[in-house]
Order: sequence, then C-alpha cells, then structure tokens
Amino acid sequence: MKIGVCAKVTPDTGAQIKVVGNGIDTAGIKWVVNPYDAYAIEEAVKTVENHGGSVHLFTVGDDSVVAPLRAGGLAVGGEDLTQISDAALNDADSLGVAKALAASLKAAGVEAVFAGKESVDGVSSQVPAMVAELLGWPLVSIVTGFETDGSTFKATREIGGGVVEVVSGSLPAVFTCDKGLNTPRYAKLPQIMKAKRKKVIKQDLAAIGLSAADVAPKATESNFSEPAARPAGRMLSGSVQEQAKELVHLLRNEAKVL
Repeated sequence: MKIGVCAKVTPDTGAQIKVVGNGIDTAGIKWVVNPYDAYAIEEAVKTVENHGGSVHLFTVGDDSVVAPLRAGGLAVGGEDLTQISDAALNDADSLGVAKALAASLKAAGVEAVFAGKESVDGVSSQVPAMVAELLGWPLVSIVTGFETDGSTFKATREIGGGVVEVVSGSLPAVFTCDKGLNTPRYAKLPQIMKAKRKKVIKQDLAAIGLSAADVAPKATESNFSEPAARPAGRMLSGSVQEQAKELVHLLRNEAKVL
C-alpha cells in the first residue's frame, strides 16, 4: 500500500510571533512539522507497519522545510520526501498549493492520502479538501480513529457536541487527522542518522505538468496586525444596587452585549 502524506512546516507553537508587514518576523523562530500533520505521518506509518507498503511525504516550500521534515517525517518511517518548490508558489493561496500537491500525488501513484486537519499557522482547513476534489477522491475529515484492510476503511470522526460519526468506504481516499487519533512517536538517534540519507525529490511546476498561471492566487492576504491591547479594567463603586445598575448600563451601551 503506497500512502502519501501532505505535510507542512510551521512555527513551533511555543514561538513568540511578531507581525511584520503582511507576514511574521521569522528571525529566531523554531520550525517544526505541523502538529496535526504529525498525527497524519504516524497513522500512515502505523498502517504500513500493519499492512505493508510505504509512506511518502509531500510538501510545498523552499529548502528550509527539508530539515524539519527529515527529523519529524523521514526519521519516523517516511521513505522519501517530495519537495515542490517553485518561485510561482511563493504567493500561492490554498488552491494553488492544493493543485501542486494533487498533481504530484497523482503522478506518484499513491493509494491513500493522510494530512493534518489544519495547519497551526494558517488554520484554513482548505488544502486537504481541495486535494481530494482535484484527485476525485472522497474526503473523510477530523479523523480520530482509523482502520483499514488495505482496500476498504472505517474511520471515526468527532463532529461536535460529543457526537461521533463512523464512516466506511473503499480506497483511495483522503483523510485529515485530529488530535486523539494516535500518539506520534519520537525518532531515535539511529533513525535520525538514517533519515539524512533518505531521498528528497525536488520538483518544480513544470515537472508535475503545471504552470505559474495554474497556481496564480485567487485570494490574497493583507493588513496583518497583532490583537488590540486589552483595555484596563474598571472598578465599580457604590452600593450593590448602584453597581448592578452601572454594570447593566455598561454592558448595554458600551460593550453592547445586551
């Protein structure tokens, strides 16, 4: 069974983020495999351990993404990494990224795709769904339980309010993974050393049959800003009745929540 994993490199969740222009100041930031993608990698590796096959990682980005994906992906069971890197993808939106990933996945002949439910930086949850649509495969999102016999699958997903849904079907399909699906393993030193020798396949758009026009952004992001500073608290005085009256006035006329 040949499994593809879409993985992204994101800032460590403990990093101090500073907004600069239409992005963030990347100086001094530690970059890691997106935490939700780590669940996807682990589930793919577990599936291959149980049923045979291979795990192949796919990402969009420049050379800075390779080291984190070696440590967090190839060292824990990925066979190789396909890095799609092209100047035209620097400003790509979710659809442009999805087109590049889908084209590369299709060319590689994978039989299933795992991805995180979202990235912790963009938090759009768009790319895996778009990849599924472009491949013409079904999508099962927010997966917290997964079983397969190599040709069919049964996936458990939490849909809110404590409700759990069980979805079954046939492969190929795309699955997005949520916290609780598994516990990502840590790579041991011999695995980390071995990962340094694993193959990184670098592709530009031409290699996967796409052009710059194919991935031109339909939407752009602008006007990044940090959250407004929290206003100072206000102390109410007077009797309990006076404080209650003043509080209601403030909630109605200033906070406008009543």
